Amino acid sequence: MSGETIRVLIADDQMMVREGFSVLLNAMPGIEVVGEAVNGREAVQRVRELAPDVVLMDIRMPELNGIDATREIVAADSSATRVLVLTTFDLDEYVYQALRAGASGFLLKDASARQLADGVRVVAAGEALLAPSVTRRLITEFSRLADRPLPAGTAQAQAQYGELTERETEVLVLIAQGLSNLEIAARLVVAESTIKTHVSRILVKLGLRDRTQAAVFAYEARLVTPG
Repeated sequence: MSGETIRVLIADDQMMVREGFSVLLNAMPGIEVVGEAVNGREAVQRVRELAPDVVLMDIRMPELNGIDATREIVAADSSATRVLVLTTFDLDEYVYQALRAGASGFLLKDASARQLADGVRVVAAGEALLAPSVTRRLITEFSRLADRPLPAGTAQAQAQYGELTERETEVLVLIAQGLSNLEIAARLVVAESTIKTHVSRILVKLGLRDRTQAAVFAYEARLVTPG
């Protein structure tokens, strides 16, 4: 992150949404809105110019939608920007596509100001964020993977997680089940700092950005399935 203040870019094609989120977030301690974008293409460009810590990304925008814009942003080698997807649509396909594209979190637009600010802080800290109202739908979507042909790259993914230690694999499974570091530490009866170390090593070994991507990886590699 950029110092102690979390720098945020808001990407939404509706002016009232952008202005409303700007007012709400600028009123929160430790958060500063540094720019806005009216479509996905402009969001990608503004990220290059401003290097924000977090982008609040609408999914449905002209020229380039939020999912494709997210994919471009996280694909940039020099980008440390994390994306928090915001949408009025809690449909499975959008949640799943956004996370696969590299989004670190997902919130519905009817979230409160406090939830929005907390979401920005969670994502900026490298944690995963899923709105409670869509978590069950997401798990259902993941469970459908068991009935589909193996995704392209699954064999490579399975080979990659074969490089993890037994304990790291155990931690990865618990991440995919939605547990926090504190909850994993309690489950495995170890210190939370130990879990943080395991998580860091997992991300490095698998070449992933954050916990959200680790969860997606675990499901797509068939390392774990819901239930």
